[in-house]
Amino acid sequence: MKSFPLPVVALGPGSQEEDEALEYIAAPGEMTTFQTPMFPDSADAQARSAALGVLEDLLGRMQQMRFGRNVEVDLSGLEAPARKLVNEALGEGEVSATVAGERPVRVQETVFAGLWRVVSEGAGDSDRIDRVEAGPMPSLVLSAGRDEALKHIPAPAPGEGVINAPAVLTELNEAVGARRPGAPAHIINLTLLPMSPEDLDYLGASLGVGPVVILSRGYGNCRITRTRLRDTWWVQYFNSTDKLILNTIEVTDLPDVAPAAREDVEDSIERLAEWIDALRQD
Repeated sequence: MKSFPLPVVALGPGSQEEDEALEYIAAPGEMTTFQTPMFPDSADAQARSAALGVLEDLLGRMQQMRFGRNVEVDLSGLEAPARKLVNEALGEGEVSATVAGERPVRVQETVFAGLWRVVSEGAGDSDRIDRVEAGPMPSLVLSAGRDEALKHIPAPAPGEGVINAPAVLTELNEAVGARRPGAPAHIINLTLLPMSPEDLDYLGASLGVGPVVILSRGYGNCRITRTRLRDTWWVQYFNSTDKLILNTIEVTDLPDVAPAAREDVEDSIERLAEWIDALRQD
């Protein structure tokens, strides 16, 4: 699995652009469509057989799984050549994530929506994470930092130029306190509020940055950052020129832009089955 870059999340001073002109989301360019991954014909027969065995095991589990209950296939015991073929057979999709901690973890969606590669840094660890996980989003991304997150963040004294940010922080604290499992997301659209640069700095410093950062590459980029406040995410949409066009804070398990939908996962199961059949025939 090749490494993938994840830009630094812009939440601090100078990260937000002020523009009095009305901004419209740019029209999308070429539609992203499913592209069959590559699988080298020259692959070693033993490695190829092992890789196909993993893919068939994965497909069988996905066909039996209930949506929302992830299934995993551990690759840590797989020989390197076979693991490389599995990565090439699954390809690389548009959503990636990093999870910070004692053992940082990288997450990369494959070209099959809802099918993820989850790999911890540091080869040679006896308990190293190296797996394929199927589901809306890997469980580690959902759980990382949640138990340690704050249920309430006291509002610091506002400095010069801070006007609306304390009220936003109060609303977020109340939304977190009132939140129940499965409740709809509580979304504050900062783009539509009269927020000064000082207001945004105040919120960024108060909420802080948690261990999870997600990048969704579609029409432009969307960066999703878990904050230090329980179930609270800072979501920033950028156009193709990396200009911030939508800036929201969401109190939810996970913003809707990140996980794969049920229909996407069902479609991936069909496509993976067809892909395995094609590889077997070759």
